[in-house]
This record gives sequence, C-alpha cells and structure tokens, in this order.
Amino acid sequence: MSAEFLSSPPPVPESGENSAGGDVSSLSGLSKPEINKRPEAKKPSATKKRPQHPIGKRLRPVLYVVLTLFGVLSANGLYLSGVTFTEWWNQAVYQNRFYQWMFLVHLALGLLLITPVVGFGWFHMLRSRHRRNRRAVKIGYALFAASIVILVSGLLLMRVGSFAIVDPASRNLVYILHIAAPIAAVWLYCIHRLVGPRIKWRVGRRVMIAITTFVAIMVSVHTLLHEDTSGGRPESGEQYFAPSLARTASGEFIDERVLMNDEYCLRCHEDIFDSFVHSAHKLSSFNNPAYRASVRETRQVASRRDGTVQSSRWCAGCHDPVPFFSGKFDNPDYDDVDDPTAHAGITCVVCHAIESVDGHVGNAAYTIDAPEHYPFANSDNALLRKISDLMVKAKPSFHKTQMLKPFHKTAEFCSTCHKVSLPKEVTGYREFLRGQNHYDSYLLSGVSGHGCRSFYYPATAQTNCNGCHMRKQPSTGFGAKYDETLGTLAIANHGFPSGNTALAHWTNDDEQLEAAKRELEGSLRVDLFGLRVGAGVDDPLIAPLGSTATVMAGSDVLIETVLRTMTLGHHFTQGTSDSNQIWIEITVSSDAGPIAQSGHRDPREVVDPNSHFVNTFMLDRDGKRINRRNAQDIFTPLYSHQIPPGAGQTVHYRLSVPDQVGQKLRVTARALYRKFDTEYLDYIRADRDPVRDLLQLGAVGDPNDLPIIELGSDSLDLEIVSAGGDTETQTRPLPADQWPETDDDGHPTWQRVNDYGIGLLLSGRSQWKQAAEVFAWLETSGRYDGPLNLARVQFSEGDLDAASSSLARAAAARPAPPSWTSAWLSGTVNRQQGNLEAAERSLRVALDTRIPERKFDFSLDYVVANELGMTLVDRAQAAEVLDEAGDAKALYQEAADVFEGVLEIDSENAIAHSNLAQIRGWQGDADAEALHRAAHERYKQDDSAAEIAVPAGRQRYPAANRAAEAVVIYELE
Repeated sequence: MSAEFLSSPPPVPESGENSAGGDVSSLSGLSKPEINKRPEAKKPSATKKRPQHPIGKRLRPVLYVVLTLFGVLSANGLYLSGVTFTEWWNQAVYQNRFYQWMFLVHLALGLLLITPVVGFGWFHMLRSRHRRNRRAVKIGYALFAASIVILVSGLLLMRVGSFAIVDPASRNLVYILHIAAPIAAVWLYCIHRLVGPRIKWRVGRRVMIAITTFVAIMVSVHTLLHEDTSGGRPESGEQYFAPSLARTASGEFIDERVLMNDEYCLRCHEDIFDSFVHSAHKLSSFNNPAYRASVRETRQVASRRDGTVQSSRWCAGCHDPVPFFSGKFDNPDYDDVDDPTAHAGITCVVCHAIESVDGHVGNAAYTIDAPEHYPFANSDNALLRKISDLMVKAKPSFHKTQMLKPFHKTAEFCSTCHKVSLPKEVTGYREFLRGQNHYDSYLLSGVSGHGCRSFYYPATAQTNCNGCHMRKQPSTGFGAKYDETLGTLAIANHGFPSGNTALAHWTNDDEQLEAAKRELEGSLRVDLFGLRVGAGVDDPLIAPLGSTATVMAGSDVLIETVLRTMTLGHHFTQGTSDSNQIWIEITVSSDAGPIAQSGHRDPREVVDPNSHFVNTFMLDRDGKRINRRNAQDIFTPLYSHQIPPGAGQTVHYRLSVPDQVGQKLRVTARALYRKFDTEYLDYIRADRDPVRDLLQLGAVGDPNDLPIIELGSDSLDLEIVSAGGDTETQTRPLPADQWPETDDDGHPTWQRVNDYGIGLLLSGRSQWKQAAEVFAWLETSGRYDGPLNLARVQFSEGDLDAASSSLARAAAARPAPPSWTSAWLSGTVNRQQGNLEAAERSLRVALDTRIPERKFDFSLDYVVANELGMTLVDRAQAAEVLDEAGDAKALYQEAADVFEGVLEIDSENAIAHSNLAQIRGWQGDADAEALHRAAHERYKQDDSAAEIAVPAGRQRYPAANRAAEAVVIYELE
C-alpha cells in the first residue's frame, strides 16, 4: 500500500503557528494596519528545540508494515464479510474449504498486526502527545483505541485460554465490536490525516482497485477447493444401500476414518463426549452383544435364503453406519469382533454429518455426507491441529453448519431410526410390516401437543424428543448456551439415558446405570385402587382404597390394580417391546410370611410366565415366540399390553381370603423392569466369542444377573373380618363427596378413579360396561372427565344419543373440558348420527386449534384428519344422491386435499390411501387411483396373519394364551 497516500506528512506548521513559530491565533479579528503596527517578532533562539517529527526514520518502516498488513487484511476481511452477508441474505451456506483457508489467513494477519500496531501506536503517541493541535492528537488517541479494540476483540473471538468467551450474548457483542471498530478506524484515520497535506486520492483509488481485484480473485476460486473424503463408489450404485433408506450425498462410500473421527470432537467438546461414550448410540453396533447375536442370525438366514447378506443392510443404516457407509458391511467374512468399524457404533460424525431427513417413514430415511473440516483438522502434527481448533473456536459458524442443522433438534430427526417397518427383503413375507414406532406414538400423544384425543395434557407440550432424552446439564465448555431453567450455561446430555440398562451393566458403567434408573423410576405408577367382592369383574366394587381395607374371611376378592404411564411421551414399553421385560410383582403376606404371590422369580431369576407382563408377545408364522430379536421372522402379535402415554391399564388379581378372622394381610405391588428376559440372555451368552470377546456376560444356564429397576409400587393392609359382620358399607363405591382429596402419596382421588376407568376402557369391549359405571361415578364429583370419557365408551358401544347427552353435560362442567377433545368427539358422534355438516365443523375446530403459549398445534393429528376426510366423502355422496353434482365434485376435492395432507404427515397411512383411491376413481384419474390402491394394499394390516399364527401360539404358550383373553384374572397363588 502506497505510503504516499497513507503515511503522515513531513513537518509542517501546526494549526495556530506561522512559519516562524509565532502565535497567529491572537491576530484574529485585527485589521491589516493594526497588524503592521505590531513589533517585529523575535527570531527564535538558536538553543530552542525544534518540533519533533511525529514519525521518525525508525518508526516509518513500522508504519509501512502496519499499512501493508492492514490493506491485505482489509481485502481479506471484505471477502469474508461478503460471504457471511450472502449467507445471511440467502439463508444458505457458502463457506467451504477455501473460505477456511482465507479465514486462517485472517487470523494470521491479525496476530502479525498486534506487535507493529501496538508498537507504532505507542511510540507515535509519545512523540506527538505534546503537539499543539489537540484535535489531531485526540483523534489519534481515538484511532489508537479503535485499533486496540480490533485486536483485543479478535483475540477474544479466538477463545484462547482463559480469554475464551462461552456465553453467546457476550460473544455476539464482541463480534459486533470487531466488525464496527475497523469501520470507525478508517473514518478516524481519514480525519486524522486531513490535518496534513492534501490526500492524494489518485493513489487511494489505485489501492481500492487493487483490493477489489484481490477480493474478486478470492471469490472466483471460492468453490475450487473441496476435501476428498470418498471411499470409492459401490459397484451396484445406489442399490447398494437398499433395503435401508439411508444414502450418501454423493452415492459413494465414505472413508471409515472420516466417520470414526470422534477424537476430533473430543478436542473441543470434552463434556459432551464424556456423556456420549456412555450412550446406547455408542454401543449400537457389533460392540453391543445383544444386537450382535440377533444380526448375526439375520445375516446367516439371509445368506442361506438369498445367497447374500444384503438384506441385513436394513439393520445397518441405523445400527452399523460405519461399516455400512465405508463398504465393509456386505462382506460375508466381515470380522465383527476385531474390525475397528465393528466397534464404532453411531459416532459423533455419523449423527452430525447427516445432511437431510428424507421423510417420516423411518428405516434410516436420511442422507449423509462427509463433513468438510477446517484446514489441518486431521493433521498428524499437534501444532497444526491446535491451529485448526483455534479456527473452529474463532469462527464456529462453518463448523455449526456442517455439524448441527435445524432438523437435529426435531422429533423427525429421531424418527429416522426410531420408526421402523420391515420390508419383504428381510421377512420374505410382505412388502410392509410395521415394527417399533416411537415417532407416531409420540406425535399422536397429548405430550407432543399434537394429539387431540388424549386423556391428559401437560401445561406445556414437549416439542421434541431431546427435551426428555437429552436433558440439559451445566457446562462451561465450547458450545454451551444459557439455559433459563438451570440458570447457567448448559449443554445437551448426549448419554441419552433411557431403558437400556443391560449395556450399562455389561460395561460396568455405574454412572449410566444410575442415569437410566433416574429416568425409569416413577415412569409407571402402581395403584391398588379397589377391591371387587367376589370372583368376577362384575362384582361389587369397594373403591377408592386408602392404605387399609377390610375383607371377609373365606371370601374371594379381586384386587383392582391400575398402572398409569407418568413421564413418557410414547407407549410403554416401546422399542424392543418383545424382549423388554416389565411385569407386576404382587406379594400377599401375613405375620407368618408370604401366603400368595404373582410375578415372582425362580432361582435362575426367571419370571413366572403366569405373571402380568407389559409387553408385546410376538409370533412367527409358525406360532413360535420371537424370543431372540429375530426380526426376519416377525409375523403377528399374540397380544400387546403396551400402555399409551398418559393412560391407564387395569389388572385384576384374585385372592382367596384366609378364614382367620382378625388376621391382617399386607399386599405389596411393584412394577419391575429388566431389559432382557432370561431366555434371550441365554441366547446372547451362547453367541459370545469366549476368546476374543472382552465383555463378561456369564454362561448359558447362569441366573439372569441384569439389573431390575422398580418403576413404581403401592401397598395395602387388609383386615379380615367375620363373614356375618356388617359389611354393607364395604360393598359399594365411596360417594364422591366423601372422597379424600388425595391419597397418601398425593395423587388426586378423581384422577385415580379416572385412570381406573381408562384402563377398563382400553381393555376392550368386554369391560366397557364397567368403564361406563366408573365414569358415571366420576361424573358425580363434578369433573368433566366423567361425562367426557363416558361419551367415549358410549360411542364405542354405538349408543350415539347417550354419547351426545354426555358430551353436552361435559361441556357444561366447570372447569370446561379441553375444547379440542370435545370437538373431535362431537365430530365423530355427529358423523355417525348423519349430522355431517355439524361433524365437519367440529372436526375442523379440533384440527384448527392452536395454543402457542402451551405449544399446542393439533393440525398434525392425522387420525382426526382422516375422520374429517371421510366426513367430506359422506357429504359428497349425499350430494350425489340429491343430484347436486357441483357440490359433490367440490366436496370430493376437499376430501382429497385432506387425505393428501394426511400423507404429508404419514405417507404410509392405509386409510388415506384407500380413500384417495376411491376419490381418484370417481374423478376419473385412473393412474392416481392405481397408485393409491397399490399403496393401500402395501400398508394395510394383514388380518389373515393372526388366523395363521395365533391358534398355534395359543396352544404352544398356555400362560400367554390366558394373557391374551378379553378379560384376564391373575391368580394369587
């Protein structure tokens, strides 16, 4: 940069001095004659010191260095700012590897400028501080201060050592200063220079042309540098990835070293990494002995059946991303014990390198791409790696765009692997078979704020899975943000504590095991709610119980036990519901010891099969239990005892009361959780490599040593009274006006009654009568839940007039019921009654309900949307009967729009496809009709499967056969 344009001028008279050094300020306002009368000024003494030049010979080279570096830095900064502004303007990412190199140059230039700027500024200030042009001196001070702000803010943004700024608000302030200070410095410099000789703008224009040209050159090569992370292209092209829906952005393999580079993350995110290594995600692949045993069988079955192991890619898209995307997974001889990729699991890079979620169908429906890193990120040189880390901390925005996308914070992202369907390539059965499905269970719940048919709603909806499974923890690490709840900087816990206590046990991970216990404990409430005096579910009810009750000697009673999901946003149990072991343990004891029990274990820790299990009993086509996570054999369930979120399940236990009058019995009920049952554990143990496998799982036949977690418990004292005593008051439900406000544990009595009724309602047709009685009883308390849920029962029974009457009573209650739930139920009742226009209005009210302060949005409840679509179809058919062709056409199109909206939320929805097939047929669109008809055939439930497998299953498993009955009474023996 030309010193002629920017350097300080040669010595000139300061403002207020003439060429002889005399003071001319006193001449202001005098006429010329008066001036001429003044005595001649004295010549300066030969000993008087001449004014010191502000820039000496030694200081001038430093100035040249400062101006040159500043000029180059300005060009570099304009380029960086231009890219940043363009990203902000277009809401897109334009940073790439070349940009990062230019940012590294920016850091280097900034560091190089520190010494010369400070040195020149200091000495220049010392030489000029006594000059009489105080305005120029003060502007110089301001210019020096602005330069210091530029340098200091730059250092702070680099987050070096103890100067690291973690708080985002503080960092933003510093960033603004770093942007504003250079602008101020240029302005101050121009003012500072105007006190000297006239600036030669011609030279300045040349400088600006040079800077502009330099910036243009940088922009032109902006897209030329790209990091090659390809591991080659699969021979079969995109088909390599099927039947998994996962894809790489390029269609090529990704080098395993890129996907396994967790150490890169550890360098800046130590606290996040420390929680991640405890997670089930880290142990998702062949380093998980339970998964390894199952997937080995899947690969062996596929190899025998198909001649390849390719169908097991269905598993790999979620469980084995590193060997899958690097091309090793298809090798039949793949070493799943010693190969490093077998132990990678879902690495940091795998999860955060996902570029897009490609639908809501699960089965790894995502696209992944190797992330671009800063220069030297993977260098073998420690110093160069430090430089790369410095760049990340100084300019994290590019790193964030590569590693954290908006969808990472959504439930849809989790759905890619926590929603499953089994394709024909795996089962050899049919094109589509629903598997585990956390996502839809959550989406249609009250917890999400999207399901308008729930029994309960939170004060504020939980809008994504992270709120429960990635709770915030205090942190001062890189990336921490202020959390209002904790009142401090925090990060999301990447340990994902939930239900996999087996992994924590096998790896001796006490920390993760305790975290899982905290999540599980209290997730299920156990309530010894009432007694039915007799041996059947229709016998008189004594309820709600407190901590004590009386029973008649020698009688039979049913202990009515209620399970209620409390802290879950999806069904319990979910996921591997065929191998998760949740059961109820009930013990009846006298002073002499236990006299009856259910749910107890033998010496090998095998749970009595006659116990009540909260699980899914899944069968293969031969009626054999799916007992080893053998996904390729899944066919149909014998029963499912899963409990929806915010709902109840009622379990009946028959107790034969002893004859000893005056004796007291203690009834204790516990809901217990164990990750795997003993049968599956033996299968896992048999698969273990005794030489190479480091985990000690025990031997086949050893007791099941997996930890048992108590989810909830309750107890009740029973006093045995004479059969001839006054028991009238003991054979009827307690009137609502005599209810205690809460039980001993603080649970509201009305809620206990409601939960009991919900459990009966969800048990099915055989117990709707009892459910109706309970809700009618609850209505006497004045709560809206009584008539509202009674209307649900009456609608299920087909008593539409009674349901309408109950809804009217619920609407009149105070407080009023949830408007969205009432609207949905009113709409369904009106539709069945033929009040189609009223039904449409009510259903639209439900779907259109938004409550921003509670984060409720019921437009995503596709079950209600289907009901609306079918109501519109009913209206269209009625219009056709009345020869109102125009109205019918419009209504058919409205219905089609509604069903298309359903498919945008759930593209596998068989009801929507079935109705669209009919509508498109009526509209004459044969191609669309065929498309939706084929989709309906694909996604509809195969009702014939139960007819094939269930009879054999019932015969093979007597205990499961009893558990599958419409009314199940468990004997306390």
